[in-house]
Amino acid sequence: MFSYCIFFANFVVMNAKGIYIFSLLFLSCTTTHKLSVPERHKEAPGGNSFYKIIGPMKWNERDPLIVKEILSGNVPSFLRDMVPIRVKLDVNNKIIVATYYVIPDYLSIGNNKDFARVPMTPMAAQQIADSLHCFLPIRKMVDDIYAAAKIKIEPVPLLAFRDSALIFWHHNLIIEGQRNGRKGLIAGIKKDVVLSGKISRDGRPNREAIYGWHKLDGKPIQPLYTGHINWWVDYSHGIRLVYRTIIVDGKPMDYIDVLKDPILRKLLCDEDDCDFYRYSY
Repeated sequence: MFSYCIFFANFVVMNAKGIYIFSLLFLSCTTTHKLSVPERHKEAPGGNSFYKIIGPMKWNERDPLIVKEILSGNVPSFLRDMVPIRVKLDVNNKIIVATYYVIPDYLSIGNNKDFARVPMTPMAAQQIADSLHCFLPIRKMVDDIYAAAKIKIEPVPLLAFRDSALIFWHHNLIIEGQRNGRKGLIAGIKKDVVLSGKISRDGRPNREAIYGWHKLDGKPIQPLYTGHINWWVDYSHGIRLVYRTIIVDGKPMDYIDVLKDPILRKLLCDEDDCDFYRYSY
C-alpha cells in the first residue's frame, strides 16, 4: 500500500513594489495498492509461449506452473496497479463507506504486449491470493466491480472443448479483439471463481463456487453455482484478486473481520451465510 498527498494554496504578499502571489502544494491524500509480485524477468515467457507450454497439460499439471509464473512476477505491469471499489451501506440513516482494491483484469501471465488470462482451480487461486495478501471476491463484490468497470464487454460463450488450454487461449484472443486496446477496469469477460457460504453447506464435498459473466444489460449469465467439483476449470473462469485490507469509514480492517461483523458484512456479501473465507489447498 502506498500513500501520497498533494494540496494547493495561494498566498498573497504585498510590499512597496507591488503584490506577489505564491502558490504552494498542500494536502490531497490518495492511497494506492500494488500487487506485491516481484519484478518480471525479461526472459519469462509471454502469454503466447506459455500457452504453447501448457497446451497438452491437464489441470493438475497446469496449476503448479501457473502459480510459479505468477508468484515469480510473470504478470503484465498493468495488472499490478489495483483499482479502488467504493461501496456504501445505510444503517439506520447512517452511511457507512468502504473501499477495497481489486486487480483491473483477471490473473494473466506475460507482459503488456503479450499476455494471456489463465483460468485455474480455486486451490491454485487461493495459493496465489494467500501469497499476495489477497482474497477471492464474493457475489456482491462481483456485481459492484461490474458496476464500477470502465470497460464492459459482451460475453462470448464457447461450446466445444471448454476445459482445454487451446480454448483458453482462443477465448483470450476473442476478449482482446473485443477490448481493442482500451485500458482500465474491465468486466463482463469471465465468470468469477468466488467465495460463498453455499460451498460449506453443499452436501457434496470439494465444491467450487462461480458467478457472473455479466451481459451488457447488467444481468449475469452465471447464477451463483456450486455444481462443479473444485478441480473443474474451463475457459470461462477467471480469477480476480482483492486486497484483503478493507478501508471501512477510514479504518483498515481485514476482510474476514468485516465478514464476521453482522452489519459490516453487508458491504461485501449479500448471501444469507457469509462465513466461507477461503479455499483449502
